[in-house]
Amino acid sequence: MLRGPLLFLVLLLIGSRTNAQPLAAYTNIQNEVMAWDRGMIRKIDYLPPVQMKVGRCAIPYLDNSRSFRIYYGGGVRTINPGFTNAFFVSDYLVAFLNASSLNVFEKGNIKNLTTLCEQYYLGDSVLVYLDGLRRDYKAYYNGQVYPIENFLGDTAIYGIKVTDNIVAYNNYANQFRIFYHGETIAQEDFAVGSFDAGRNTVAYVDANRTFKVFHSGQTYLVENFAPISYYAGDNLVAYVSNDGYFKIFYGDSVRTIGFFTPDYVVGDNVVGYQDPSGYFKAFYKGEITQLESYYPQNYSIQYNSIAYINRANILRLFSEGEIHDVTNAALENWELNYDVIKYQIGRNMFRFFYKGREY
Repeated sequence: MLRGPLLFLVLLLIGSRTNAQPLAAYTNIQNEVMAWDRGMIRKIDYLPPVQMKVGRCAIPYLDNSRSFRIYYGGGVRTINPGFTNAFFVSDYLVAFLNASSLNVFEKGNIKNLTTLCEQYYLGDSVLVYLDGLRRDYKAYYNGQVYPIENFLGDTAIYGIKVTDNIVAYNNYANQFRIFYHGETIAQEDFAVGSFDAGRNTVAYVDANRTFKVFHSGQTYLVENFAPISYYAGDNLVAYVSNDGYFKIFYGDSVRTIGFFTPDYVVGDNVVGYQDPSGYFKAFYKGEITQLESYYPQNYSIQYNSIAYINRANILRLFSEGEIHDVTNAALENWELNYDVIKYQIGRNMFRFFYKGREY
């Protein structure tokens, strides 16, 4: 997760819609831009881009002449010739700035949101922005624009997290609010001390220092005291309670993993952690799987997957509850995008592994 009070903050806590297979892209030895899409490799440009980003459904990039282009639905569309100065991509949205004009690309359609954008925050399917003309915050969601906060002056929303399909923030009046499914919910009358968000889920410590979870429209009092640490994922929250227990909120209930304080990472639908014996384990949809008898120093975690190179020099992928040994070849590099592993053997051999199959 990306965190920090940056003016142009993009929070890409990556969510999931099972009807969209992820994309991947690379530049080959001939400097051609190639996209992996639905098991097929397509050439999308003949020259290396100035900048390229990969989303789940789209690949936006500035081409060699700085024209802004988007690969979507099997083809490339030129958006404008050199006007775009910044762009970001999530699962289903591409947000881009032409000077100070904010635009959004979704399902092949472009919508101008404001000609004067001062702040914006991008999630998988929601985009929050400050309209500099009207001086109010709005949310673009599912093709519609919704008001978030209406006020004048230089006061900003004090703390905001935009992720997947949900927005959580403390507003200018020190009230905690949640935007969910097109509705702004008056969650708390007072600002909260800390909060984190994932798909359908917001975890927070309220003004009374109790720990609560908003999940799919319901609010649960999880702990009477603030936890030592916590992170939200998609439909789950992993945390270490005040009395030292490692717990995971999942499926509207809390599961106690054990009395220990682990190293742990939350990646959307999966949690990777080190147990008291030093073993590397994964929590996925209510089940715990042992991955290794040691805890690796580095691993990548996204969506339903964890990827790493183990001590036997095997690129291993845990995805959707299953363990796959992808390859033991010497790799130039590798990368986990959503649930797809892209890896390079030698100077010009690129391969992809997805759902148990190599491409």
